[in-house]
Amino acid sequence: MRNNLKVASSFAALVLLWLASGLFSESEAPVPNLLDEMASMSDSSLPSVVVEEIRSESRTRRRVLRGKTVSKHTASVSSEISGILVSRPVERGARVSKGQVLCEIAIDDRAALVSEALAKRVQAEIEYDGALALQGDNLLAAAQVAQAAARLESAKANLLLRELDLRRTKVTAPFSGVIETQPLVVGDFARVGDVCATLLNLDPILVEVSVSEQDVGALRLGETASVRMSTGHHLEGTVSFIGSQSDDITRTYLTEIALSNPDYEIRAGLTAVVDLPGEAVRAHRVSPSLFTLNDEGALGLRTINRADRVEFYPVAIIEDSADGAWVTGLPERTRLITVGHEFVAEGQIVDAQEEMSEEFGVSNR
Repeated sequence: MRNNLKVASSFAALVLLWLASGLFSESEAPVPNLLDEMASMSDSSLPSVVVEEIRSESRTRRRVLRGKTVSKHTASVSSEISGILVSRPVERGARVSKGQVLCEIAIDDRAALVSEALAKRVQAEIEYDGALALQGDNLLAAAQVAQAAARLESAKANLLLRELDLRRTKVTAPFSGVIETQPLVVGDFARVGDVCATLLNLDPILVEVSVSEQDVGALRLGETASVRMSTGHHLEGTVSFIGSQSDDITRTYLTEIALSNPDYEIRAGLTAVVDLPGEAVRAHRVSPSLFTLNDEGALGLRTINRADRVEFYPVAIIEDSADGAWVTGLPERTRLITVGHEFVAEGQIVDAQEEMSEEFGVSNR
């Protein structure tokens, strides 16, 4: 313990000697006066900034969203009967019309069953007509006539079923489109429910986007939307669907834009950028390099008021274009700091030099 005190005392004495030597070795140098330093600081010039006065302009708020193209209709056309696949008249990638045959299943004995059912219906009709004649002569009871009528209806139903089975040997397209897949090949045994072909309808083609809950209320069915494809195509479409139930995770609403695609040039699954129109607002065009953050982390711009005092306005970017960013949140006429905004703070008085700007706004001195 004593050794530690001795070491500490020796170290303190050395520090005092070093300080004393500096004071007396340069006695000719004036000792700084703290009051004089503060006075010189108070007399220094104010921080200088360059400002320009900008005015708001009417601008349509737009929503730029990313989505993808999807087919309007997609169907897995399946076999409704069992049998050997004997023909596949169309190939993958072919465009087909509604009602066109996609697959043919062997008829087997289905045609013979139709002929048999037809003969039974003719027989039942003759028996029923004879029963009616006998009933008119009071030679046949009403119950026997009813039995004849029942046999006729049964024969008609059986014929209808046999004809339906025969028609089902030809699997046809439920709508016009393009063949995407064909799981069955000639010679396969098709069971009930086996997919003969997958059919896509790409005209019109749809673009699906997710719209936030803040913006979905401004959308209207039928309004025009501009769409830019990843392939370079620029198209105009219309809003054809606005979802009423939000996604459980993203809390966004599915929206569809319909695009005319008669040549099927636009494929499903392409990335698309959709520009949706919105309401008209008053906005200012500014350089993105002037954006800054305040102490709370809000994005905004630094301006000065008529007393040359710095003010901070949080802003919202409604459009980002090649010639600047359009923002809302500023007063109608704003003195925007264009040079030196990063070196001043909110509430500080500055020396403002106004300058005419040819690119952003107009200065009114």
